[in-house]
Amino acid sequence: MVIQLPLLLPAAGAAAWAVTRYHLKGEDLSRYDVNQPVTFETDPDSEGVREVNAYLLENYVRPAKAASGSRADQLKARRARMDNIGLTREFPKEISFKSDTLASGGVEITGEWTRAKGANPDRRLLYIHGGAGTVGSAISHRGITSNLALRTKASIFAVNYRLMPENPRMASVQDVRAAYRWIIDNGPDGPATTERLAVAGDSAGGNLTLSLINWVRDTGLWPADAVIAISPAVDSTFSSPSLRDNFKTDLMLQTLFQRFHKVPRTALLWGFWGLYRLSPSEPEISPIFADLSGLPPTLVHVSSTEMLYDDARRYVAKAQSQGSPATLQSWSYMPHVWHAFDRMLPEAGDAFDEIAAFLKSNNFMRKA
Repeated sequence: MVIQLPLLLPAAGAAAWAVTRYHLKGEDLSRYDVNQPVTFETDPDSEGVREVNAYLLENYVRPAKAASGSRADQLKARRARMDNIGLTREFPKEISFKSDTLASGGVEITGEWTRAKGANPDRRLLYIHGGAGTVGSAISHRGITSNLALRTKASIFAVNYRLMPENPRMASVQDVRAAYRWIIDNGPDGPATTERLAVAGDSAGGNLTLSLINWVRDTGLWPADAVIAISPAVDSTFSSPSLRDNFKTDLMLQTLFQRFHKVPRTALLWGFWGLYRLSPSEPEISPIFADLSGLPPTLVHVSSTEMLYDDARRYVAKAQSQGSPATLQSWSYMPHVWHAFDRMLPEAGDAFDEIAAFLKSNNFMRKA
């Protein structure tokens, strides 16, 4: 029997629509578009904002436009630039760094402890760095981990999860889970059960942080006392309006999204599936699509002018609607993960103070 092509086309189109609608897109997240005022208004013409914008233009926007050589060489250069930030920065004398290693499933996972003088080895914070899943390390994020260590006197372990494209997307998920299991029973001085435990991460690390706490709840592991997500990416289905609305004001992320900014959403969804062989609405990849009930106290920081603004707002609104104690704090005119620019922006110091206050209010600072 010969089936004519005109008869197949409608069926194929209907199948593609069904897969897109029910498998790739996930639930309609617009129901969580709660209009919340910005928590902290800042001056868009302040010296710090001008300085950091000039820095981003010089170190992100212009290099991205002028990039040459193979993609592998470009990626190697970006990784080196990020690590150089942590290697060349001067830190207070009371801050120390110590490398450590854990093994999981035949994979060796490295990381680094950041401690301030007088740090409690049994008060631990697992830090998960950002970098779009392709760049970044414990070294590149020493500025953030040292600020957290100074304010909390906790022992901060930043994990070097496996990066793409050398490794599959799920490798990072597996590595942070292994690091969480490990840090419960291992501190900076060796094996020892933790007294207090928190998890924090920025951008792609914020994504991994929020995915991780869902898994911890579902597996019944020692729950974190508190969770911090800084400018987290929580939705890989590209549904957040701020991805488009804040494209021009987010100098850091626009370099990452400039090739995809005008691509139709359906094409992006299928492209994601084709690249990773994962649905972009899979909760392990997009934690906003998970059940968000029964989670630890969670603080989310975001700038109202960055592309991930609506990701953060929607995540907190959904978590609150499902009974989890989630808090959103937003700043105006700040760059993506402005916490990393503490030497330029006073607002970065303010943000770290808010994180410390949040941790203290959730008993992270108290001895068990």
